[in-house]
Amino acid sequence: MHAAMSPLVETVLFVFGLVAFGYLAAVTGYLKAETGDGLSEFAVNVAMPLLLFRTIVSADFHGGAPWAFWTAYFSAVIVAWAVGHLVTTKVFGRDDRAGVVGGVSSAFSNLVLLGIPFTLGVFGNDGFEILSLLISVHLPLMLMASIILFEFFARTRGEPLNPMQILRIFLRRLLTNPLVIAIILGWVWRLTGLELPRLMAHFVDALASIAAPLALFAMGLGLRKFGISGTLGPALALSAVKLFLMPAVALGFALLFGLPPLAAKVLVAAAALPSGVNSYLIATQFGTGQALASNQITIATGFAVVTTAFWLSVAQAIFG
Repeated sequence: MHAAMSPLVETVLFVFGLVAFGYLAAVTGYLKAETGDGLSEFAVNVAMPLLLFRTIVSADFHGGAPWAFWTAYFSAVIVAWAVGHLVTTKVFGRDDRAGVVGGVSSAFSNLVLLGIPFTLGVFGNDGFEILSLLISVHLPLMLMASIILFEFFARTRGEPLNPMQILRIFLRRLLTNPLVIAIILGWVWRLTGLELPRLMAHFVDALASIAAPLALFAMGLGLRKFGISGTLGPALALSAVKLFLMPAVALGFALLFGLPPLAAKVLVAAAALPSGVNSYLIATQFGTGQALASNQITIATGFAVVTTAFWLSVAQAIFG
């Protein structure tokens, strides 16, 4: 008689297995690299926004804004970002702009492509509703922080700091992001108190239902494009910060703020997720640290199969 696999381990293996399946399809040449780009574009621009829209319209968020939850998570972000920046600049001797990339890579969890399906699988819809509240503020805050820091370090190199330029860059990136648009539309629709028309709900449900597996498979295809070349030491160090330090700090703040058990477990899981592609996109946007960011994404995602299961087990043991 075979021993039953624990639901937690099974979910972790299923989620990362879909990523590995996509990676295998790319490595073997079964699917072209352009296929991965197309699937990722569809997942991020269509399926995931509709999933977030549907959740915000219909979810019961149990009260107002979760200030303690947000504070605990972003405290962990600040610690991981600061350590990642210092590791990049002081230990590996890179300049301050590369340090910003190191900080982003250490603190920017993959909450959408990986976090949404992962949270749905482990915690169900109740957990996903909590994660949605984090996603709604995560991207704007992380984008603003990265833009401000890049501009600040540009000033330290003799370039003028232009607050209006910072604001323009931020608003342009924010208001053209499909996830942000979906979140805003979801809250607007929710405020009307109206239910979605039946036909519209069918369209949204049909596309939202494929968002999670499609995103995971697309992410695996995308990892093939990044690969690992050079900057191995810094990428390993930043991966350690992301996968061990950030969830440990998040766990500490969850205990400090006395978060409810489910919110605490979602918090630790979100912090334990590997870095998302946004760290690479930010590096590309500012023209520095691209190799560092891409290597770190690949390495952290590989190790996260084990480390995420570890942190989920710890959170389960502490919070029940």
